[in-house]
Amino acid sequence: MDLTNIASVAAITVICYLIAIGVKATKVNNKYIPVICGITGGLLGIVGMFVIPQYPTGDVINAAAVGIVSGLAATGANQVYKQLNTLNHQKEEEEK
Repeated sequence: MDLTNIASVAAITVICYLIAIGVKATKVNNKYIPVICGITGGLLGIVGMFVIPQYPTGDVINAAAVGIVSGLAATGANQVYKQLNTLNHQKEEEEK
């Protein structure tokens, strides 16, 4: 993967993150959010291969894999943010 073309992969992560926020606002159980992000990322990866001229992969399987990993990265990014927030609040409580 050429690192100069990483912006298209990052875009998939951002789109999946925004979709996850939207799903979280509905009555859908939160345990399905990683699955939704993975499927959405896979589909976006395949679409990206056909639409983006400098997409990092040239075949459907790798495009789907890149998309799935990017979609799941959106879920992981959200979890890192939540964990850091939790640690911050715990520190504040301990200092009081």
